[in-house]
Amino acid sequence: MQDDHGKAALGDPDGARATAAQNSHHLNGHTVTHNGSDPPATPLPQWDAGAPSPAPAEVIPREQWGGKYEFLLSCIGYCVGLANVWRFPYLCYRNGGGVFLIPYFIMLFVTGVPLFLMELSLGQYGAAGPITVWKCCPLLKGIGIGMLCVSTLVCLYYNIIIAWTFYYLGSSFQSPLPWSCDAPANVGLCGNGTTGNITTGKGLSPTEKFWNEQVLGVVYSEGLHDPGPVRWPLALCLLAAWIIIFLCILKGIHSSGKVVYVTATFPYLVLIVLIIRGATLEGSLQGIAFYLTPDWSRLANAQVWNDAASQVFYSLGIGVGGLLSMASYNKFDNNVIRDTLIITGGNCCTSFFAGFAIFSILGHMAWKKGVPVGEVADSGPGLAFVAYPEALALLPGSAFWSILFFLMLFMLGIDTLFGNMEGITTAVLDEFPHLRKNALHKSLFLGALCFGFYLMGLLLVTNGGIYWFTLIDSFSTSFGLIIITLFMCLGISFFYGVNQFCQDIIDMICPCPVWCLKVLIYFKACWVFFTPFLLLFILTYIFIEMYNTSLHYGAYVYPRWGKALGVCMATTCCIQILIWGIVAISKETGTLKERFQKSIKPLNSWRVNNLNRANRVVEPMEPERVDAPFSVTLTDMDFTAMNWEMGSQA
Repeated sequence: MQDDHGKAALGDPDGARATAAQNSHHLNGHTVTHNGSDPPATPLPQWDAGAPSPAPAEVIPREQWGGKYEFLLSCIGYCVGLANVWRFPYLCYRNGGGVFLIPYFIMLFVTGVPLFLMELSLGQYGAAGPITVWKCCPLLKGIGIGMLCVSTLVCLYYNIIIAWTFYYLGSSFQSPLPWSCDAPANVGLCGNGTTGNITTGKGLSPTEKFWNEQVLGVVYSEGLHDPGPVRWPLALCLLAAWIIIFLCILKGIHSSGKVVYVTATFPYLVLIVLIIRGATLEGSLQGIAFYLTPDWSRLANAQVWNDAASQVFYSLGIGVGGLLSMASYNKFDNNVIRDTLIITGGNCCTSFFAGFAIFSILGHMAWKKGVPVGEVADSGPGLAFVAYPEALALLPGSAFWSILFFLMLFMLGIDTLFGNMEGITTAVLDEFPHLRKNALHKSLFLGALCFGFYLMGLLLVTNGGIYWFTLIDSFSTSFGLIIITLFMCLGISFFYGVNQFCQDIIDMICPCPVWCLKVLIYFKACWVFFTPFLLLFILTYIFIEMYNTSLHYGAYVYPRWGKALGVCMATTCCIQILIWGIVAISKETGTLKERFQKSIKPLNSWRVNNLNRANRVVEPMEPERVDAPFSVTLTDMDFTAMNWEMGSQA
């Protein structure tokens, strides 16, 4: 009695009596015949007429975006992050200049865009977060738990970057800039104030000295085993960053959805200003040429293809749960294919054009110092907090350009952190829906979550914090993330069913434009064949590289126990798939094969977001798949009363 009609009958005792009076059944030794026909052999479930009817589960309304632009801007802000500014340009020049765009676009359209669409579609159709959405296939609930683990690690270290940005932003209001040759403390480090930040001998440049000694304090630490004391100026910056994050996510998407109108658009304004300013500088064309000059021989190098794939994953934020969570607040009929193409296309263009803003100014710095561009180019924190600030210090009005640049980094970082935090909070609120109803409890939960992240992040703002930062950064999005996305792709394609998944997308977009149907055929082929194959290639390369190369930060080589700790972090994320798969199978009954088959079937509460469609098809549901089963019991007294009623009516 699991269908809609069965539930109505169980909730209505009069309907139950009428049904029992019109049908023939053997129940507890009593036989009620109808039109003289032989009674059927199938018994009805036992019904306790005296028991109160089960109360329907309270449905707590789910938030929705205030408009489609809020969702688009939130996703663009989430995807367009620091990786677009400090990682893509460096990878581009290191891997053959303009040639790098070939493997990048191939990886983007074969792995990035299909997986991006899969996450958005899954979240929007199920209207649930990374954990609850796996009602579509309970066997794979561990994928959602793994996403939560990855997102936790990313949030832990990502806000440290925002704390660094705060520190530099505050320092940019000083004149002269504390990392420039004009600062009194740096007179001994510069050969000639007119030639820029040129080091003397083997000493540090002013920007390196400011970064390593005043910001990080890494010169006072011997390595991973020697974190040293907390650097309280950075700790206060980190506290301010978490307070801002807390205030922005306090009202859920209603608050963060409004904030992104500023945080997602302001970086584009700054990039345009930096490109225009860089184009007017002497030596800028030298930097652009270094950025785009092709080296066709690099296409034969496997590392180039791995770098392209890792950049796609790192930039789009696939497999972390943020995309899935943000899509869960969409309206059911939102065109998810259109949004996917807009967001991924915007992210790709931003990465490409950010290279012009970066390398035009780095080219000017190389020209002014009389060195090749390759000697001043860097990646990651070295680019954002050493090379580029040094270049900005050479410009007239350097304080203004520095403020603009670090304000842009702050906006880029906070948008990405919004998405990661949304993945965590949505997962928890879906598992404990009463928190959504009680604003006070929700606020306390968010406050405790942000404060917990702040306390854990204090390790990363010690003298040796950069060593722990690099360790978490290297392994949090390593092989564990690739395994999670691989199982997500295989699980949806072969367990849930790729045909059913494509039909779900068509149901959401209905009426589906012709171009969407044609594009969906391509995505279907990627989900089944091309994407899993390339993910396996990436995974194999990561394992080979991890085995053959050592992890290092500058001249410091990580000890074996440090690298093992990083492997354990990545393994903890992906091992959740196996653990929760075993749990799902153990909850079922029957043989191992029967348990497996039951654990890959959707629960009855799946597709609740589709209930408002008039043309929906009511599918039969099995008794074993009821989320909250209940039993009823009929006694002899119930049948005596039923026969008495029938006699009195006659």
